[in-house]
Amino acid sequence: MYIEQVHMRGLLLSFSFVLFMVVGSFAQREPDHIYMPSIRTVKLTRFGDQLSYPIIALLSNDKLELNFDDLDADVKAYSYTYELRNADWSPVQMSYFDYVKGFTQVRITTYRNSSLSLTRYTHYQATLPDRNCYPTKSGNYLLKVFVNGDTSKLAFTRRILVTDNRLNIAAQVTQPYNQQFFQTHHRLQVQVNTRGFDVRYPQQQIKVDILQNYRWDNRLELNTPTFVRQEMLQYNNENDMVMPAAKEWRWVNLRSFRLLGDRVSSQRNTDSSFAVFVQEEKPRLGQQYFYFNDQNGMFINETTENINPYWNADYASVHFQFLPPGGMPYQGKDLYLIGEMTNYGKMENAKLRFNPDIKGYETTLFLKQGYYDYLYATRYSKDSQGAFNTDLTENNSWETENVYLVLVYYRELGGRYDQLVGITRLNSLLRNVR
Repeated sequence: MYIEQVHMRGLLLSFSFVLFMVVGSFAQREPDHIYMPSIRTVKLTRFGDQLSYPIIALLSNDKLELNFDDLDADVKAYSYTYELRNADWSPVQMSYFDYVKGFTQVRITTYRNSSLSLTRYTHYQATLPDRNCYPTKSGNYLLKVFVNGDTSKLAFTRRILVTDNRLNIAAQVTQPYNQQFFQTHHRLQVQVNTRGFDVRYPQQQIKVDILQNYRWDNRLELNTPTFVRQEMLQYNNENDMVMPAAKEWRWVNLRSFRLLGDRVSSQRNTDSSFAVFVQEEKPRLGQQYFYFNDQNGMFINETTENINPYWNADYASVHFQFLPPGGMPYQGKDLYLIGEMTNYGKMENAKLRFNPDIKGYETTLFLKQGYYDYLYATRYSKDSQGAFNTDLTENNSWETENVYLVLVYYRELGGRYDQLVGITRLNSLLRNVR
């Protein structure tokens, strides 16, 4: 009997471990995800700036602004909570009250029904952190929005970066030396001063992530410094520190559904809906680089009708068409629209379908009035989680203006989580830190 009990206990422990690994792996893959199909136009930014990323300083007065719509057009009991994550976005093994002070959840009480619009929805707003619930440790946080006080009924999740800038970072963007990347990539160089930190094993204690235009799907993850000097870590290995520069983002102006916006070919409006058709698009291969001021893949909700863009703006079915060379589909690859408007390829209908009748790809997105940036990118059909590539659709040019975010994480010896101890923002056009 005793042997059987030990055996059963071992099986349960093994099952629990496997379940933990599966759930942890799933959670690790799912930041910035929308779970409820009625949720649209989620924006989490610094307060008052729609084109910013949700970064706040630890225990500061920094505020974030959350906006989203529910197309069910009713009133739901939405709440939010925080979850601390490691540098790789895996869950930390800590109690909630070890990293948050206050309540375990906060009710979203600011909402308003849409008006002056054909599409009915309820718009929700929240300013956070709330004084009754705020993070007490630096690091990666997952904002989890859910309904009816049940954290398992997720509506959507969004990333937040809480930083405690305690170390100095020097970084720059240059043109690569390698002829293979000279005309198409950006080279990053980073130097981290660890003075005041107990860094005995840099490979295990310091992690550096570099985001291009706030994208996580193609980030550089650096664990091993190129050079280690006294209180100084340098990351400048050209094989590890280059990123395709792509091109300036395509755009479509949807500020009005009554007048044709920029890059809109036609509209079909009825008493009950709006339909917008974007101009047919083709690959930008071989085209000379041309600079224009884009939004680096983000979108902004605003209108030209002098109405409130949050609860007076309308929605439209927006049709995109992309014509590949020779009117033939890309063999072994799928085509996607990437940008904040599709959660960088994760949302429904971000993947285009090939239509032999038009000899091109097409898709339709349900978008709110505003101004949207996007790119076309391919991904191997057999790899649904693989990297996006713009070589066949946009090409790359080292002159392209991109924003880079350098994140430095530190784990104490015996520590249970990764602290975010430094952030630096760079612009490739200015070649310096901002």
